[in-house]
Amino acid sequence: MRALKQLAARFRHRRLASILLVCAATSLGLFTFLAADLKGPRANDRHITHQVSLLLQREHLSKHALDDEISQRALQSFLKGLDPMKLYFYQSDVDEFSKYRNNLDDWLKEKKVDFAYTVFAKFLQRVDERVAMIDKLLTMEHDFSDDEDMIIERDMARYPKDEQEAKNRWRKRIEFDLLILKGDKKEGKEAVDKLKRRYHSYAKRMHQFDDDELLEMYLTSITTSYDPHTTFMSKSTLDNFRIQLGLKLEGIGAALQATDGQTVITKVIPGGAADKHGKLKPEDRIVSVGQGKDGEMVDVVDMKLGDVVSQIRGKAGTTVRLGVQSPGETETKIYTITRAKIELKDSEARGVIFEEGKKADGTPLKIGVIDLPSFYMDMEGARNDVANYKSTTRDMRRILKDFREKGVDAVVLDLRKNGGGSLTEAINCTGLFIDHGPVVQVKDQDDRTQTYDDLERGMAWSGPLVVVTSKFSASASEILAGAIQDYHRGLIVGDESTHGKGTVQSLLDLGSRMFQIPNAPNLGALKITMQQFYRPNGDSTQKRGVLADIVLPSISNHMDVSEGDLDYAVDFHRIPAARFNQMNLVNNKFLNQLRNLSTARIEKSEDFQKLQRNIQKYREQKRQKTVSLNETKFFARRAEIDADKEDEKAIEDQINPSDEIVKRDSYFNEVINVTLDYMRLLDTNKIAKR
Repeated sequence: MRALKQLAARFRHRRLASILLVCAATSLGLFTFLAADLKGPRANDRHITHQVSLLLQREHLSKHALDDEISQRALQSFLKGLDPMKLYFYQSDVDEFSKYRNNLDDWLKEKKVDFAYTVFAKFLQRVDERVAMIDKLLTMEHDFSDDEDMIIERDMARYPKDEQEAKNRWRKRIEFDLLILKGDKKEGKEAVDKLKRRYHSYAKRMHQFDDDELLEMYLTSITTSYDPHTTFMSKSTLDNFRIQLGLKLEGIGAALQATDGQTVITKVIPGGAADKHGKLKPEDRIVSVGQGKDGEMVDVVDMKLGDVVSQIRGKAGTTVRLGVQSPGETETKIYTITRAKIELKDSEARGVIFEEGKKADGTPLKIGVIDLPSFYMDMEGARNDVANYKSTTRDMRRILKDFREKGVDAVVLDLRKNGGGSLTEAINCTGLFIDHGPVVQVKDQDDRTQTYDDLERGMAWSGPLVVVTSKFSASASEILAGAIQDYHRGLIVGDESTHGKGTVQSLLDLGSRMFQIPNAPNLGALKITMQQFYRPNGDSTQKRGVLADIVLPSISNHMDVSEGDLDYAVDFHRIPAARFNQMNLVNNKFLNQLRNLSTARIEKSEDFQKLQRNIQKYREQKRQKTVSLNETKFFARRAEIDADKEDEKAIEDQINPSDEIVKRDSYFNEVINVTLDYMRLLDTNKIAKR
């Protein structure tokens, strides 16, 4: 070992020294060399690791032991995070790491993170080998007439067993990249140079990984083995988080996630620049970013998520261009978006009244529609007792008062884009539609349950109510929808279920917990799942969501954007129901009649038939596990997708409605028809009164 270190010391190039040390092994049989710019486990890492270990065992909602099952999940997650498409590691590397698949939990308890450095050093070695391989492949002539496919589904991919198999995998990857670039009008030397820059830049970024980033990645692979929302934040991530809390959000207004080496849109934030632009939608992949109207489009495939975010984020009023690919497509569309601040008013409740059908006296029925993108509250104004501070409940009460004064006959509350927000506002808003009683129950890791009630007697609206939801309706919006359904207060119409986010996270500052002094050192934080939401009837909203009474066809219903689509999501659970009085404004007889009427209209609608065809195409694209590398077939498939461009706007409109309060498309017209049917049934039974 000493001889190897002395030999390595003779080399000035740190990378060569690292590779030489690959031959050195500890008594565990693990490689101990370090990546070029990493210092190795530090003293603070032991303290941080100890705190994370204790908190996971003491505070997590699941009470899952820090055991071999968590260790095995964590190893898979760590390797997936480094090499999602299994292009870098050999199977022999993974076999070597897997010898220790039951040790990660023990090492965490022992305050050891050496294994992260071992794996990452091997990863860097393989990255350098692959870049050298890619350089050679880019100089070759490629035959695009061969009838062969490339796997694009991660779970189908296998680690290469040797260099020849790795070379064949990368040849296919390069050919796929070249075909995409050819479709984007980049060929020959331009395409080769672009790919060379992409993979050399990726290798450079990997070598620039610092100790904090590696610790965060490794510990998060363990914490997310408990549930997807329990994550470790390094000190720099925590600093950025605190800065963002104190500032108005500037950028495009979209939530991003790294998935299989791709930057994927998970949510378009209501009122943000992307929402107003109207093109970006969940599951889109960002493959390049350009600054301003003329800046170079920088390739961000395989780029670290933080680096992608830093390129997209910027001052309000500036322009960013995004190269975007939709699910199942290879064409790159360029979207030019002007960054903007997301102001509170951009997410505020808005109302509109439609006149539909006729009453017995010949006058039109009036339906009041409220678009509610989030549950918001001016926290500072509330703390300082500012008169008329901004809140969802205040705005909703004002809109409902206007509806009553204008003789509205029914209310439709649109929560399709509502990703949640203030729990207090969700409870208070629910209270606008029920007299009083429990709205949500919250259970902690010690099985203590607390019930949160609407304490204010009376209702701001007591007439017919329809709540429209989608898979993007999450958290606080699920609390309102669940309570409305449990009280039999109104109809839930939309996707089969809402998002299914029914857990509550707390941010535990590790420095403060360790030192318990003012201005404790920043050692990062653990965002940990500690509570779970339950409806008044005792059902959790977790994973299951709120099931719609009337299901309408939609693209979003088939997107993998729900809580249940995430690895290791906390399971659905049930507790005893709270005591409350149902309102009997919905019953099974009503629902069967309403479903039959809606189904009959949808089957006759040309617009819905077209939507069903689009849904089928979308599902077929999502099921695609491989892509042909035969040029004729590749571009034939692309032409087939291009032929459907006329339908693309309809899909975008459904997912990202325009700036209108509500877009009167065929989907929402059916919501109105369901509302009219519901009103007639209520009127026949003489139940509801305004």
